[in-house]
Amino acid sequence: MWRNMGGTETSDGSRIHTLPEGTGRESGDRTTARGSCFVCKGILENREEGFFDTRFGIPGRYTVQRCTSCGFEQLYPTPGPADLVTLYESHYNFGGETNTTYTRLREWFLFSIFYRLWVRIDGDTSFHLPVGSGRLLDVGCNEGRGLRMYSQNGFQVEGLELNQAAAAVARDAGFVVHSCLLEDFDPFCRYDVVVLSNVLEHSLDPRRMLEDVRRLLSIGGTVWISCPNSESWLRRVFRRFWINWHVPFHISHFNHETLRSLLEQIGYSDIRIWQITPALWVANSTVARLFAVEGKKTTQLRSSLLIFLLMALARFVLFPALWLANKSGHGDCLLAVGTRR
Repeated sequence: MWRNMGGTETSDGSRIHTLPEGTGRESGDRTTARGSCFVCKGILENREEGFFDTRFGIPGRYTVQRCTSCGFEQLYPTPGPADLVTLYESHYNFGGETNTTYTRLREWFLFSIFYRLWVRIDGDTSFHLPVGSGRLLDVGCNEGRGLRMYSQNGFQVEGLELNQAAAAVARDAGFVVHSCLLEDFDPFCRYDVVVLSNVLEHSLDPRRMLEDVRRLLSIGGTVWISCPNSESWLRRVFRRFWINWHVPFHISHFNHETLRSLLEQIGYSDIRIWQITPALWVANSTVARLFAVEGKKTTQLRSSLLIFLLMALARFVLFPALWLANKSGHGDCLLAVGTRR
């Protein structure tokens, strides 16, 4: 998976790379030193402490720091690039989980009519509904599920993916997938759309990532972004068990203002940002709160029945709360579109 050395869904694997427990000391390529804001180079202050991995039991304690100048939040200690590669290769998709009840149901659901109906009701965090044409690049395309969706919607699709095993699966399905860092990618032709679906929060340098995406876009081309909202109501409800802390993988935390400001600074125009609260994200935070134990994998996150029941509860019982949260600026997911002029 390629998420600027990051991704959304990771997993338990055999190789575990342990990061220092919030000491702030460098250890080779293991962490970056306590330093300045990724976005504006401002001074950082500790916002919340004591976070641990609620998904896969990876050892370590983490702090979320806030920039006193721009309000952007970032993880501390920060994994270095080499550690992130190892972590994703080791833990992605629950250690390469295949042919389980969960994965079979997920695959069936994603490519059924029920999925398209569901995202119209629940919200489209991965931009699987827009129909169009032109060249589209999916950054962090993983095994190509998104590429299949975008292709069916009329786009000429390509992917960018550093995880060689995942890239091979997408290529076997007939897709063009590039395997290099975003900053090193120099395509023969620019793209009309670049998708950053749950990608930006994994970036060690979100400003550089968005600058590189702009470089890849044709004039009038658009970037599609989805990422967690650091002002989400679920953050307040679930505290350290909020699923979108996702340490040590989620490194950069945006809210509506910090995301818009960065896009404007880089030169995007016609910026639109809105919010949704996906039922799956509510379900995952609930499961983490009920079952997560430090140092242990939360296997209940792969329980199809439990997740389905919690999703139904969130969408059809709690929908007034979700709607109010979205309208008040406290939805769980930010969706943004910006244009290169």
